[in-house]
Amino acid sequence: MPLTDDAAIRTLLENARTIAMVGASDRPDRPSYGVMAMLQRHGYRVIPVNPQITGEHVHGEFVFRELAQLGDPIDIVDIFRRPEAAGIAVDEAIAIGAKAVWLQLGVINHEAAARAEAAGLQVVMDRCPAIEIPRLGVAPITA
Repeated sequence: MPLTDDAAIRTLLENARTIAMVGASDRPDRPSYGVMAMLQRHGYRVIPVNPQITGEHVHGEFVFRELAQLGDPIDIVDIFRRPEAAGIAVDEAIAIGAKAVWLQLGVINHEAAARAEAAGLQVVMDRCPAIEIPRLGVAPITA
């Protein structure tokens, strides 16, 4: 079952340092653009992943084509994809050894969540960290 307990979600956010954002956008009118900026301001390193803008930069970070290209350990893979496409990102998150997957608001894919949990990843679904961080009182992340 995806995490729904406030304490568990708070602990996940407090222990994370590096977040890969699948579906990150370079367009200021897109939700992922604002969420990425908020997460960076809060102290997280956010690595954007989007095959449509690979090689560009969003909020100072190089955009990668796919999760498999990342060399750094990933704590959370934040997924801004349609529910039916989220499963591919979840499978990639499992393959790279991410600790958790976070499916954004409106992104509900129970089959993908079950695969992630079976592989030992924590799962948050149909929530946004930019909403949860202030709601749960998560302190800014320090190095």
